[in-house]
Amino acid sequence: MVTGAAGFIGSHLAHTLVQAGAVVVGVDRRDPATDRTAAANLSVLRGLPGYMHVTADLLSCAIDPLLVDANAVFHLAGIPGVRPSWGPRFGEYLASNVLATHRVMDAVTRMGVTRLVAASSSSVYGPTDGGASVETDRPQPSSPYAVTKLAEEQLCLAHSTQAHCPTSVVALRYFTVYGPRQRPDMFTHRALTAALTGQPLRLYGDGHQRRDFTYIDDAVTATIAAATIPTASGVINVGGGSSASLLDVINIANSLAGREIQVHQENPRSGDVLTTRANPDRAHELLGWQPQVDIHNGMRAHMQALAAEPATYGRAA
Repeated sequence: MVTGAAGFIGSHLAHTLVQAGAVVVGVDRRDPATDRTAAANLSVLRGLPGYMHVTADLLSCAIDPLLVDANAVFHLAGIPGVRPSWGPRFGEYLASNVLATHRVMDAVTRMGVTRLVAASSSSVYGPTDGGASVETDRPQPSSPYAVTKLAEEQLCLAHSTQAHCPTSVVALRYFTVYGPRQRPDMFTHRALTAALTGQPLRLYGDGHQRRDFTYIDDAVTATIAAATIPTASGVINVGGGSSASLLDVINIANSLAGREIQVHQENPRSGDVLTTRANPDRAHELLGWQPQVDIHNGMRAHMQALAAEPATYGRAA
C-alpha cells in the first residue's frame, strides 16, 4: 500500500513498484475525478495492471481492508509545506501528519504488516552549523510542519517497539526532493517555470540558503530499498549529495533555458533554515544506496518534463 499515492513522491513510487511487478493499492484523499493535480500525477498509472486506486481519507476510512495481503506500507500521505503551517491551518497538519499516522500504525499492527516506510523530512533537524546532519543529531524543528513530521516518525517508531507489534519501521528523512511532478510551490519548480516562461521569480532571502537536492528517481530507489532490505530500521537520511544554493539553482535554470530569470527578492520566510545537508553514511550502510543523478542532470530532466506539459507550470513563479 502506498498512501499519498496521488502526490509527487507517491505517484513516482507507485509507478516504479508496478513496473517492477508489484501489486499496489494506492490511497489518497484527493479524488482524481475532481482534483486536477491528483489526476495529472496518477495519469502514468491509469489502466496499468497491478494498480488499484482508492480515494479515501486515512482519518476516517476503514484501513484494515486495504491491507489484506500487504507485506509493506509506504506511508507518504500528509500535508507538506513550512509556510502554511503557521497559523490557523496547523490543525490540518496535526490531523493529517500525526493523527492519521496513528490510525495507520494501529491498522498495520492489527493486520500483521511486516514493514512500514514513513516519509519524514530533513526539516526536523532545524538550524544547523552548516555541517552534514547525522541521524543521531538532536532534532530542533523550527516550524509547525517540522514539528508534525518529527512527531510522525517518532510515533511510528514508538508503535514498532510494542511487544505485540510485528511491524518494523524505517523513517526516511528526505532532503529537498525535486523532479517532474514536483509541487508548484517548491523552489526548483518555480525557478524552472520562470526560466521557461519569463515570469519573475520570487526569492525569499538572499539566495545563499543551501539545500541538499535529491532527484526523484534516487528518492524512489532509496524508498523501495527501505522496504525490502531486512536489516533496514530506524531513521535514515535520504540526501542526493548535490549541495547547492538557491542562487546556484537560478544559474542552472538560466543556463538550461538560455535566458536570465528576473528575480524579485523578498524577506526570508519563518521556519526556513540556512542550510540542509545529509550525512549519507547510514543510507549507504543499511540500504546500499548511492544517489545517481546530480543537480544539473536532474534539473535538465525536470525542465524537459515541464516543457512537454506547459499546463503543469503553475500560475506564478
